[in-house]
Amino acid sequence: MSEDRLTLRQNYFGDAAAFQALADLLHDVFGIDIGLQDRLGGPDPSSMPFGYFDEAGRCIANFSAFAMPLVVEGRVVKAAGFQSGAVRPAFRGRGLYRDLMHRAFAWADAQGFEAGILLTDKPDLYRAFGFQVFQQFRFSGNLPQSSSTEVNTRDLDLTNPDDIALTLSILADRQPVSSSLAIVRQSEMFVLNTLFDPEVRLSYLPTLDAIIAWKICSEVMHMLDIVARQIPSMSEIRAVMGLLPDRVDVFFPTDRLGWIGDARPYDGSCALMVRGLQPSDIPTPSMLSPMADF
Repeated sequence: MSEDRLTLRQNYFGDAAAFQALADLLHDVFGIDIGLQDRLGGPDPSSMPFGYFDEAGRCIANFSAFAMPLVVEGRVVKAAGFQSGAVRPAFRGRGLYRDLMHRAFAWADAQGFEAGILLTDKPDLYRAFGFQVFQQFRFSGNLPQSSSTEVNTRDLDLTNPDDIALTLSILADRQPVSSSLAIVRQSEMFVLNTLFDPEVRLSYLPTLDAIIAWKICSEVMHMLDIVARQIPSMSEIRAVMGLLPDRVDVFFPTDRLGWIGDARPYDGSCALMVRGLQPSDIPTPSMLSPMADF
């Protein structure tokens, strides 16, 4: 590492140029633009990035930790999420990534986090650090029938400052979508995931003061998340959303919906991995909302 005159930096999000360098790294490696956070309140203030920078100020490698408290079987677990792991191709094979992982995991341990979670398409890379794969399940079934004609919903537009403010306000005071397994509160990834996937719709239901994140895939409603101060039932949602497909796949545990679907394995592009908790500690079948993907 020394021959390349790389500089290790941590907790550097207060430096706008360094944050942009990380955004450039993630764009170059993964094609994603975290710079969108600038107009959505900025990066998660709990983030602790660890990165190597070259003399020109480029971010060469990074691995970040952040606070991601979970509800697990009704108990709040102090968990750390790990994200933004990347190395520029010319610098791979030099141990940079493993070095940054060690630093981030050691920092999380020192902060007293009970558990760590991450999403990856390379699970074998993390097993040596105590991470285990947790199989996730979606829930499939029929939507409740409704004869209501009182449709009351509108789509939110995250280019509209008023809609951004409304979304962030409810996210800041949301009830976890499930008492079985859910994120307690994590606004930044919800809005970023909305912007990353143009098929995702955010529908605001004023009578329920709730936001439904959803999309239609092959004539099936994919219900991805619900943001509300009190989670409404599936019947209440159906009554005010109007014409919808008969079938729904729910991508979070349904204990607060008053509705039960058939559990089916969720095979996403990345595996959910957990350390500090045994897979048996987490209720199954369940999954974390894709709107919390990180």
